Amino acid sequence: MIPKDPVMLLSFVNLKLRDYYSSLEAMCDDMDLDMDGIEEKLAVIDYHYDKERNQFI
Repeated sequence: MIPKDPVMLLSFVNLKLRDYYSSLEAMCDDMDLDMDGIEEKLAVIDYHYDKERNQFI
């Protein structure tokens, strides 16, 4: 289960990306998550995925 609150979701996703996954797509595939849904939730708080950094900034 992933956090519903966007700020908590940001922390959760960036930690997973930093420590366990080489990309957002790999994380979503492995954890069976909706990548578009995550990107939309984090866009609400003005965070967007940066492929080069492999994190939401």
